[in-house]
Amino acid sequence: MAALAGVSTGTVSKALNGRGSLHPDTRRRVQQAAEQLGFVANAAARSLHTGRTYTVGMITTDTIGRFSIPLLIGAEDALGAGRMSVFLCDARDDVIREQYYLRTLLSRNVDGIIVTGRRTQARAPIGAGLPVPVVYAFISSTDPDDCSVVPDEADGARRAVQHLLAAGRRRIAHITGPEHHHSATVRARAATETLAAEGLSLAAPVLYGEWSEAWGRQAADMLLSTATGVDAVFCGSDQIARGVAEALRDAGRDIPRDVALVGFDNWDVMVDASRPPLTSIDMDLEGIGRSAAELLLAAINGDPVHGPQMRPCRLIPRASTAMG
Repeated sequence: MAALAGVSTGTVSKALNGRGSLHPDTRRRVQQAAEQLGFVANAAARSLHTGRTYTVGMITTDTIGRFSIPLLIGAEDALGAGRMSVFLCDARDDVIREQYYLRTLLSRNVDGIIVTGRRTQARAPIGAGLPVPVVYAFISSTDPDDCSVVPDEADGARRAVQHLLAAGRRRIAHITGPEHHHSATVRARAATETLAAEGLSLAAPVLYGEWSEAWGRQAADMLLSTATGVDAVFCGSDQIARGVAEALRDAGRDIPRDVALVGFDNWDVMVDASRPPLTSIDMDLEGIGRSAAELLLAAINGDPVHGPQMRPCRLIPRASTAMG
């Protein structure tokens, strides 16, 4: 196998066992050689040899899977290179259930645990003095020493406002979720600061409400009746933005000619169903999952990283802000 892949036997071992820092092309060549030769790793033998089970647990509070499924896909992409399996456990926002799953995963001797959820604000550590490394993905831990991979939501909001400014919009409003919600406040603050840096302010006070289409429709009606000359709306979520789009159309406003519209999350169910298709901010959930898994593998191999790791967002332009 080493000869076929053009590497040393030690490199073959690292590639198949998920150890060491190898170039992705090298790891891929080894895996292709293994497949060509019909090699199947014996998990039990590897476990006895290394003291590892080549399994990882993922505990989530995201019941509907809106965030945890893309994170899981990204994590599996990274862990699959090391031939590791993932146990997904849904804690359903229940602390007792979460601790039950934690004990269950530890009893199965998992090599590490990824903790995730549907909100980005910091949460209490899942446990103290655990025998395996833990990485938080999308959410963060209140313990600054814990490793967390989180989206830079302020960066996303800045990109949204800068995009609207580049399109010539100056009367920009912001409609978002509950004022007590971490994501809503972070995105609203960044939007306000980005405008202030250009000597501008929001066309109306931030409209806080719910993460729903119904709130988007209601808030847009309020905006149209109280604020004059609004030429763009940055929404804190795609659901809100879709509701805003409906209300604007009902009021006879053309999108984007009269009012440009930007959402947040790049949720395909929402952005593609919006009329017109919605420009949105993508937090790259799969990328967060991959990064979390890679950091977990590093910790398992004795090279842990501590503290929050911020990942930039991307703006995905569509017809709701197209000027041509």
